[in-house]
Amino acid sequence: MSVSYATALVGARDAAGAQNYPKGALYVVATPIGNLADITLRALQVLQLADLLACEDTRHSQQLLRAYGMDKAPGQWLALHQHNEAEAAQTVLQRLALGERVAYLSDAGTPAISDPGARLVAAAQAAGVRCIPLPGASSLTASLSVAGAVAPADAPQGFVFHGFLPARAGERKSAWEQLAAEPRAIVLLEAPHRMATLVRELAALGERRVTLARELTKQFEEVATLPARDCAAWLQQGAQRSRGEFAIVLHPQACGAGAPPGRGDEVLRLLLPELALKRAVQIAAALTGEGRNALYERALALRGQSDARGEGG
Repeated sequence: MSVSYATALVGARDAAGAQNYPKGALYVVATPIGNLADITLRALQVLQLADLLACEDTRHSQQLLRAYGMDKAPGQWLALHQHNEAEAAQTVLQRLALGERVAYLSDAGTPAISDPGARLVAAAQAAGVRCIPLPGASSLTASLSVAGAVAPADAPQGFVFHGFLPARAGERKSAWEQLAAEPRAIVLLEAPHRMATLVRELAALGERRVTLARELTKQFEEVATLPARDCAAWLQQGAQRSRGEFAIVLHPQACGAGAPPGRGDEVLRLLLPELALKRAVQIAAALTGEGRNALYERALALRGQSDARGEGG
């Protein structure tokens, strides 16, 4: 079905046109994460007024503007992404010094959270430039809002945003070690081709609740909250579930609570081949809530069983 956003531009001018949009300012603009109707009226007005659009991907942003019936001249576009952010920021500062309005937008969502933009903002602030946020869509807040991740009374409040886990095995293992002891809710992002790996890693969390949010705001959006040990089975229930971007919320865990008794053995079996015994026990205690002394004794026994099997083989 074809959708026209022509009236949105009129609405933006009517609702936001009379507001103050200072020149020589950097506007950090949130854009939709899938559903084009999630653009704000103020964002549309700023995109119309901007003298320069700095974008993570200019081709993507050109398509976005054309969907709303806008376009810009070739000289009004600047690519600014993770590989050239420091250099391109200097070009932005030069344009700002001329009194131009510059808008920065990443491919989707709110810039400078998981996408580029933070270095640009830091450079602008250091130059004394006013930075104006235009809030809007974000997979971080969208996933948290439907996760129902309520922290128990005996647990720390709030959440931790980690974003994408490293792809390299060693770096990824180190990241999980750091996250293992975190009792607050944790928000992760993951690409579809790495979800099979992620759900295998999540299995070590046992009964801890996890919300999997796939294709947020898009036609085939899915949100499921289930025990971590069941995430792999959920992912395998349909080929479409391995497509699209994911936001994952690890729910907070009560202090001293965790997986059912005996889950520690399962976690230790996963960790012991990769880590020193004490480190494996430390992480297993954080993941399961079981006592370190008991886990240490179990780890010694499990390692002894493994050594015995190796000698016998």
